[in-house]
Amino acid sequence: MTQLRFALAQIDTCVGALDANAAKVLDYSRKAAAGNAQVVVFPEMTLTGYPIEDLALRRTFRQAAWDKANELATQLNDDGLGDLFVVVGTVGTDRKTSKPRNRLVVLHQGVVWAGYDKHFLPNYGVFDEFRIFSAGDRSVTLDVDGATIGVAICEDIWQDGGPVADLATKNIDLLLTINGSPYEEGKTNTRFELAQRRAAEVNAPVIYLNQVGGQDDLVFDGGSFVVDADGTLIERSPMFMENLTFWDFDSAAEHQAKAEIVPELDPDEEVYTACVLGLKDYMAKNHFTGVTLGLSGGIDSALVAAMAADACGGENVWGISMPSMYSSDGSKDDAADLASNIGAHYEVQPIEPLFNAYQQQLDLDGVSAENLQARIRGVIVMASSNSRGLLAVDTGNKSELACGYSTIYGDAVGGYAPIKDLLKTRVWEISRWRNKAAAAGVGIGGLKIVGNEDGNTGIPLKDGVMIPVSSIEKAPSAELRPGQKDSDSLPEYALLDKVLAAYIEHAHGRADLLADGFDQVTVDTVMRLVDRAEWDRRSRPSRSAATADCPSPTHSGNKHILLPPAGASNTVEEVPMTDDNKKQWYFNTVKKQAELGMVSPIEQRMGPYKTKEDAEHAWDIVVDRNARWEEEDRRWKNYGVKPAQARPED
Repeated sequence: MTQLRFALAQIDTCVGALDANAAKVLDYSRKAAAGNAQVVVFPEMTLTGYPIEDLALRRTFRQAAWDKANELATQLNDDGLGDLFVVVGTVGTDRKTSKPRNRLVVLHQGVVWAGYDKHFLPNYGVFDEFRIFSAGDRSVTLDVDGATIGVAICEDIWQDGGPVADLATKNIDLLLTINGSPYEEGKTNTRFELAQRRAAEVNAPVIYLNQVGGQDDLVFDGGSFVVDADGTLIERSPMFMENLTFWDFDSAAEHQAKAEIVPELDPDEEVYTACVLGLKDYMAKNHFTGVTLGLSGGIDSALVAAMAADACGGENVWGISMPSMYSSDGSKDDAADLASNIGAHYEVQPIEPLFNAYQQQLDLDGVSAENLQARIRGVIVMASSNSRGLLAVDTGNKSELACGYSTIYGDAVGGYAPIKDLLKTRVWEISRWRNKAAAAGVGIGGLKIVGNEDGNTGIPLKDGVMIPVSSIEKAPSAELRPGQKDSDSLPEYALLDKVLAAYIEHAHGRADLLADGFDQVTVDTVMRLVDRAEWDRRSRPSRSAATADCPSPTHSGNKHILLPPAGASNTVEEVPMTDDNKKQWYFNTVKKQAELGMVSPIEQRMGPYKTKEDAEHAWDIVVDRNARWEEEDRRWKNYGVKPAQARPED
């Protein structure tokens, strides 16, 4: 019989910060030992931060990371923590190929006591591991005081077969997986169901330890947990906060004892908190202490300003009202009220004099004149950013960005876009939640996120309101011409967002959308707007990821287009279609490809295509679309002929 106390160290790391990350591991290891733990577990790639992307390809960095692991093992031993088993993630090197490996190591008795390399390397959505790392080829078990512990890293448990299937034959007492799993709305239940299946497969409890914090355009939500062999939830850590939880394991017990189970968050609170944490950590890891943004009085800028105040304090937010001759008194009042509510710096910079000066030179009309107003505002925001050393934040939402309904180099300026992944209807819902939370006592900076683990309720809000109610309730308008409303150019958001969700996030094609019940005019309008705005979206700043964007190469947020099927034209990356590459193409794009041994346990984790033929058809669409765009570009450059229809972003 073996009894072990595990410490689940859910921490926020920073890519490349070896010293700071190691110092945090040492600190939490001391706390774990003080709590009588025998094993302390940290997230994926703890020492290096995650995702390290091309930093892993630097031999000198890999050597520095390995030296840091050895140094940390020695320091733990010198501090009297040598008996503690410290499970951390780092980067290793494949001795055969000299390529990097995503590695788990165990520090014990002053040495790197054991190691394991990740097998399945995702290359879909936000992941790019297949290009960077080489895959591990063996499963590993640890003998800890007589208990047999199998280990895995993140994607290894998402795929059938591989190391988990091998561990299922080894009569393990526990499956331990370290993860860097980014946040997506609704993903917590998906992870839990997955862990339940893996627990049944290995007939043992499963520890799922996840990273927390923001890194670039990703947010890691934590929410670590433990399930018993029968799938019962027996521990759950909080989301969006660093945390150290203890859980006791008894190899002789039929059912394991329960530890703390933190209640689930309200869905709106979850999304809002993810966006705030993404912004907060983006600022901290890029050394920004404040933000600046335009305050129009509309809902988008109001929500972004509220998020900024929660992330860094209202006193570190600089809001700029930039009214034009078309701005309503109500909008100007709402902007001022919002700034007052959150305690932000507030200034008014009318743009009409600047607009008139430009018009004397350019004499623009129509969309060009409208976009000139937005670009003047962009210059003012960037001037504030440069002169004060502040992070300029983009206030665009997903609906507008998907359709190209925001002005590049205008209202879309900024280094970070907190609500870029939120549809407009979601913006309204989350704004209402924030006011509801304010009325319940959640003040400015009162969210339970990294840095506020003690639960400070923040600075109280006057009358319990953060976002002016009129900003939420009024019809949205860019106010670039008299009487303008968003619905003049776009379908109503209640309809538009449903089509966008189906088209972008669920990869429904035209026939699918019509079968979904959407009318032909709306479907054709939305598809045209989305496809023509692809170039515009690729120029936008980082954002807090809140949804699982469709990994289709036709209109995704992916940074890397995957390899096409054999024989297809490939203007992106000339890589021969070897058997391994072909298998990886299916792994990342086809939901079920049984003959390749790549059957996904959860369909939504894989690409949108159900068959090889669907994947090939999608690539044909990409090739055809690119050819049409290139021809249009040639016409523009060679003959000065503009496309037939003006676009808001032109």
